[in-house]
Formats: sequence, structure tokens, C-alpha cells
Amino acid sequence: MTEGTNDEQRLQGYIDVWWQAIDDFTHLLEKVGPDEWSAPTDLPGWDVHAVVAHVAHLEATMAGTQHDQVDVGEPGHVRGMMGTFTEQGVVARRDRSPDDLINEVRASATSRHTRLVSDPPTDASATADQWAGMLGWTWERLLRNRPLDVWMHEQDVRRAVGQPGGMDSAAARHTADYLVESLGLVVGKKVAPPAGTTVVLEVEGSAPHAVTVGEDARAHPVEAPPDPSVRIGMDRASFVVAAGGRRTPEAVRIEGDRELGEQVVAALAVTP
Repeated sequence: MTEGTNDEQRLQGYIDVWWQAIDDFTHLLEKVGPDEWSAPTDLPGWDVHAVVAHVAHLEATMAGTQHDQVDVGEPGHVRGMMGTFTEQGVVARRDRSPDDLINEVRASATSRHTRLVSDPPTDASATADQWAGMLGWTWERLLRNRPLDVWMHEQDVRRAVGQPGGMDSAAARHTADYLVESLGLVVGKKVAPPAGTTVVLEVEGSAPHAVTVGEDARAHPVEAPPDPSVRIGMDRASFVVAAGGRRTPEAVRIEGDRELGEQVVAALAVTP
């Protein structure tokens, strides 16, 4: 989103991107063959059906549908209360047909979109509604995260069924730009190099992002210098699988301190 917009305009921008992401996602699902719904994805324990069930669950609960309290057992990929909540939505939809899941995503998102348009949030720092509010999330966090979640799962499905694409959509740009901002966390907290270290990340299609580690051990955003400690470059597809914790990126360019660059790349994952 562009700087200088007020809360209402910025939040509406997130809503617009999410709405387009829902449309892109559901149109992709209509092209998934019957045998491909059981294809494994990069997410442990989840096939294509489970990924779509997860999106259907979150969109349904955000639209006001009651969450399904079901026994999920003790699968190894489930961690914590949020993980259990997420898995319950998937397990509750295990026997639903692909058409049922697609229709649920569309119906829930349409209901939610209608409400957001008729009564739009205007304060980005206010507590959001539904389960997001119970987690203490603001409207800014919730509405900014929804396009990312839907688009990342679109890409999970695309990789699983061998239908690449969607890298130039509004949601793709939103997601990549959003994840690039996590460079400070990755460098300052996860890699923790010495003070004075400067890292530049260049993701194709996004503005270069640079951070320098200060004496406080935090990585602060700076203008990209001509000679940083390390410069890391990759295309959007490689970056999102790394930042999303899906796969090790295949196409990475590292200039400067190669060891540091490899450490940063290995630590890029910032989504659960």
C-alpha cells in the first residue's frame, strides 16, 4: 500500500486485494483434477484438499459461521492452540467434496466482503472481529494478513498439482512486499551478526530492502548502500517459498559475505 493513505483507504486496499485473491484461488481450484485433490503439498500433513479446507474454515469463521470443535488426535504437525484450532477446521471438512469446499470459500468470502463494504473498518489500530479479535489482532494485522494467507495457499496448490502461475497478481505483490519487511527480524534476531553488518535483499518485483545491525543488536532499515556486507537476490517464487517456510529456494544470488548470505537465506522463514 502506498504511504500517505489514511486508515480507511489502506484497509480498503487490503480488502480489495483479498477479494481478488479469493477469486483467483477459486478459479484455480476449478481446474484441479479429481485425482489431484489428494496430492501432497509442502505443508506437513496436508494435501490439496486439506489446504482448501483450511481456507474454507477461516473464511467461514470470519463470516460468522461457528467453529467446529472436533477431535484432531495428536498429529505431529500440529503445534499449540492455534494449530489445534486450524486443524479442527480441516478435520471437520475431511469428507466434503471439492465442489462443497469451493462453494464454501466463495459463499463465506462473499458474505464477509459484503459486510466489509457496507460497514468498513476505519481505525487500523482497533481490535478486529471474530477469532482475530480474541487473539488481540488489530484490523491492520487481520486485513493485511488475509491476502497473504489466501495467495500463499494458492501457490501451495499450484506447486502440488504442477500449475505454476499467479506470480504477478496484486496478492502476489502484496505478499512479497509484506514478507520482505521481515528482513530486520531475520537478520537481527535469527542470524544476529555483529553490529555494523548490512544486508540488502533484492526480490524481483519488489523494492530493494536493506538493514544494518546497530549497537543495540537490532537490525534497522536503511537506504541500500552500494557496498553492503552481503547482497542477496532472488526471484519472487524463490523468495516466497523460503519466507513461507515451504522449500529451500533454488535460485539465489549472493554477493559479498557468502557465509552470512547463506545464513540469512536459511533463516528467511517467518510464517507458521
